[in-house]
Amino acid sequence: MNRRPALSLLILLFCLILLAACADTPAGTPTTTAPSPAGEGLAITSPDGRLETRFWLDEAGAPYYQVTRDGQPVIQPSRMGFVLADRPLNSGFAISDSQTSSFDDTWEQPWGEVQFIRNQYNELRVDLQESGAEPRQMTIVFRLYDDGLGFRYEWPEQPHLAAFEIMDESTEFVLSGDHQAWWIPAYLDNRYEFLYKQTSLSSLNRPTFRAMHTPMTMATADGLFLTIHEASLVDFASMTLAVTGDTTLKADLVPWSDGVLVRASAPHRSPWRTIQIADSAAGLLTSHLILNLNEPNRLADISWTRPGKYIGIWWGMHLDTYTWGSGPQHGATTANTQAYMDFAARYGFDGVLVEGWNVGWDGDWFRNGENFQFTTPYDDFDIAAVTAYGRELGVALIGHHETGAAVLNYEAQLPQAFAYYQDLGVHLVKTGYVGAGQSIKRIDEATGEVVREWHHGQFMVRHYQYVAELAAEYQIMLDIHEPIKDTGLRRTYPNMMTREGARGMEYNAWSADGGNPPEHETILPFTRMMAGPMDFTPGIFDLLFAEARPGNRVNTTLAKQLALYVVLYSPWQMAADLPANYEGQPAFQFILDVPVDWRDTQVLHAQIGDYVTYVRQDRGSDDWYLGSVTDEEARVLEAPLTFLTPGVTYVAEIYADDPAGDWQTNPLALTITQMLVDSETLLTLRLAAGGGQAIRFRPATPAELAP
Repeated sequence: MNRRPALSLLILLFCLILLAACADTPAGTPTTTAPSPAGEGLAITSPDGRLETRFWLDEAGAPYYQVTRDGQPVIQPSRMGFVLADRPLNSGFAISDSQTSSFDDTWEQPWGEVQFIRNQYNELRVDLQESGAEPRQMTIVFRLYDDGLGFRYEWPEQPHLAAFEIMDESTEFVLSGDHQAWWIPAYLDNRYEFLYKQTSLSSLNRPTFRAMHTPMTMATADGLFLTIHEASLVDFASMTLAVTGDTTLKADLVPWSDGVLVRASAPHRSPWRTIQIADSAAGLLTSHLILNLNEPNRLADISWTRPGKYIGIWWGMHLDTYTWGSGPQHGATTANTQAYMDFAARYGFDGVLVEGWNVGWDGDWFRNGENFQFTTPYDDFDIAAVTAYGRELGVALIGHHETGAAVLNYEAQLPQAFAYYQDLGVHLVKTGYVGAGQSIKRIDEATGEVVREWHHGQFMVRHYQYVAELAAEYQIMLDIHEPIKDTGLRRTYPNMMTREGARGMEYNAWSADGGNPPEHETILPFTRMMAGPMDFTPGIFDLLFAEARPGNRVNTTLAKQLALYVVLYSPWQMAADLPANYEGQPAFQFILDVPVDWRDTQVLHAQIGDYVTYVRQDRGSDDWYLGSVTDEEARVLEAPLTFLTPGVTYVAEIYADDPAGDWQTNPLALTITQMLVDSETLLTLRLAAGGGQAIRFRPATPAELAP
């Protein structure tokens, strides 16, 4: 009997069944089989019950987790664990114990985007122990909030795990679909200073780069928004995200020069791996998960950690009006600084930043950071006279420590440098680590040879932490440029005020790629600033600087420059332009009025890369401020003023793009108007292409209410 037709029919039937199954699989849905749990596993939900995380061990004792929201997958089954230098620590486990607990408290920020933050979560602690000879122990801790989750690894003190070296982290984030992602590459010369790209996850599976920095934000096809980052980065390597599949991201820790990722001794713990989840883009912007996962303030006295506004001898260097080094155009002279202090006192600024005051800037400082001396001024800068002059005016000198990434030279002088500033009454210092790629010099303890480290590996994480803790001993606040990314440590060390860590304003002055495009500031809130405050240095009024740099310009309107003071939060905000460009400008009043410390923050509109509108309430008054910015497209947005106190009439002082305004053809066109509003008002915001709108809402006086 011929069996081939029957066999062919069976094969055809099997193919049809397979095709039908594939047709029922949504595009981008992973088709891999979930690992089989060895038991039922463990589960925990968020306080509102919408998020659930399940944890289990597969048949090989390997740890896995998954996350659902309203029963729908957010993170598919994803591997966990580490590979150590001697043997893996990611399988062969059994659950030795587990505990759940809940926490609900409200804490007050000494300064910040909001005054009070609720810290409410459910926690699952899972104790794991290996089988066999010399078993090792590891604990995985999950904390679920309504706005996302964090998990970290802990290694308790134990006989079979003393000093250890991590060679790989197995943590995965297997996403539920082919999401849209906003990202910048890691392991490149410019550290974090890149323009964000928007692509699908699957397109990243053919990368020309090693990994991506966090925070990394994604939007799903069904309307969820996710940000993957980390919290409480202490004595560990910074986490980047490598692409290992169309929808799979994996932790990629920045290594030491010898390839080791982390050197540790038990007891030790990793940073929190965080996933913020929201039903809207606006929901991401009001998440406090990163701060909540950090420890409370450890500084006994924080009365000296105060927000403020400042000007500085800075923008002129980028325009070549001044030089950092000594010579006829030296910016940091006694006379020039005192003139800046006069301007600051006249308009109520708290401080003046002076860059280039100390010996070391002459020549190629970028490659010769060892020449910097942090207690030796140039001959034309009398720092004692300058600080005394500022005290008389009520204006502080803001110190500056550029290292040229010569960290060893900096650390050797650091105690004396901070003591020097403390004696002069300097309480805010801007630090800098300009250096490209893996350029940071370290002396290997074993060989005595010079090796080179990345900005974001464990060596530098330890350095940044050392600087912050030492600065606190001298009552010095920090504004860190070329930093390690913010992971919420400002809660624990409130002197870590602000930092750079993205492309800031200076790129508009000299970059060969045309500067920051109009969409840049509509992406930053959802990416870089999910980590924390940024010293973006807004407030440029001479947008074209045709004489100084005719080939460059700022790619916004004037109204957008004002709105950035509300949109891009920093507790120390700079009015970055040359003082002469503010004189006689009515729009300057908004910079003088806008606070830097807030009682409340809300988001009225948010579309990543298109537009965003913030409203923030001044911590020291009943005033509210609105900032709205758009990309290269003009927008009309309706803003309900329900955030205002009901029954109170306010004066809205509106700084808006002129109807004929446009960032390319008419960027300086601005209208300033006033109108009476209340909580029932629906305000129309008209934003020019590349533009914005800034509004101050203050309670009306009786005279203003009179008919």
